[in-house]
Amino acid sequence: MNKVEASIQEFEAYAEKLLEEAKAPGAAIGVARDGKMLYSKTFGYRDREQELPISMDTVFGIASLTKSFTCVAIMQLQEAGKLSVHDPVTKYLPEFQAGGAELTSQMTIHHFMTHTPGMAPMPFLDGAMKRSMEQDPAIVGTEAEAELQGLPYLDTYEQVMEAIAGYEGKPLGAPGTAFSYNNDAYGLLGTIIERVSGQPYEAYVAEHILQPLGMSRTVFDIADLDDQEDVTVLYTNKKTDGENQVIAAPFWHDAPAMRAAGFLKSTVHDLLAYLEVFRTGGENSEAPILSKASVSQMLTPFARCDGYRSYGYGLMVSPAFPDGKLIEHGGSLKGISSHLFAIPETGLTGVVLINLDGVAVRELIAGLLNTIASRPVAVPPYPVPQYELADEQLTEYEGRYESSEWMKALIERREGALQIEVDGLSYPLIPVAPDSFLFKRRDSHVWIDFFRSPEGKIERMSYALRQLTKQKPFEESSK
Repeated sequence: MNKVEASIQEFEAYAEKLLEEAKAPGAAIGVARDGKMLYSKTFGYRDREQELPISMDTVFGIASLTKSFTCVAIMQLQEAGKLSVHDPVTKYLPEFQAGGAELTSQMTIHHFMTHTPGMAPMPFLDGAMKRSMEQDPAIVGTEAEAELQGLPYLDTYEQVMEAIAGYEGKPLGAPGTAFSYNNDAYGLLGTIIERVSGQPYEAYVAEHILQPLGMSRTVFDIADLDDQEDVTVLYTNKKTDGENQVIAAPFWHDAPAMRAAGFLKSTVHDLLAYLEVFRTGGENSEAPILSKASVSQMLTPFARCDGYRSYGYGLMVSPAFPDGKLIEHGGSLKGISSHLFAIPETGLTGVVLINLDGVAVRELIAGLLNTIASRPVAVPPYPVPQYELADEQLTEYEGRYESSEWMKALIERREGALQIEVDGLSYPLIPVAPDSFLFKRRDSHVWIDFFRSPEGKIERMSYALRQLTKQKPFEESSK
């Protein structure tokens, strides 16, 4: 066995262990160099019960990988002279309101594309999915079922905008000053595309992106596939009698008013064809769907996500990745864990698709890239900065942090160190910069930033790309 084969075996053992621990029924991995398949591997089944195999053409949900397709559409319309990314959102959505008239007037398409409109995380994606979620047996008896009760049905773009206008949460700041992942804004980019192009969002994407790239197995609706055989069954985690089980949950969630935020289905082969647009910088002569200038604009690191990554348009950019600028994005919905990447300097592109939500898919990507670069498979790709923090400074970070998007975190001081509790698990926090910390989860480092008020008090923190607001202590809030 040569060194390359040994490295591949090490990666595949690592992947199998990660997938087994997550109880993932199936996964598909494809990596290309300069547009030609370098490595492909499938694990498990597209249908666990019937033991049906996975291929590079198996259709999976891709969730938020859809966001870059939405941004490609916006850039195409800018190239056609039909809009500018710096136009106010209200030029195309005059009924849109968020956080008062002054803030609303400052929000541009660019702010929506970079998750920087200043809007706090909102729960309205679930409202847009409510009808499909209510029909899904998998949510019966779960927290999601209870949370749905308080949400309105958001079946149209207009209803989404009405819900946002009535949202009482405090804005994070002026547009352009605060990054916080925002599905609601991305859903409304679909509205802008419809109004400017005169086509339904889904039809525009199919005609101007999917068809020119030959992405024949990429659809919003599975019923639109000519061949519906090689399609994954969805699976999800559900607690039964206090024990977590992975169950088949084949019902696809949908949000007609927010499809621009994350509802495409696709394959490894199709997504590798799509990634050529970004690997080649728009110079793909076979299907030039974007100019070089537009691709460059999409890959500009406009908004800081954390200490390692920034957000461009629908894609994250990591200039400090050891092998060259890493372009990436992940996706997650019920039954879906997805991730894609490109490193133009090395000619690499890659896709991982899994038919279960909540899988550490980004760790698979890191392990894969480590293997290709002859690094140990489980080593985190970025160094940990060294920073000293005095003990007496720790208490100001303590507290409960929440968002309206159902996300919660608890920061506590235990035995002279800060701990974060998220998703029922606790991790020690490592200070890495002023108001910035890391914690190690499995084989990756998760970056946390804290944000201060003008008076210097901690009022928010970042987690999972969202900003969570510090909750007042009970005794203070009851005064």
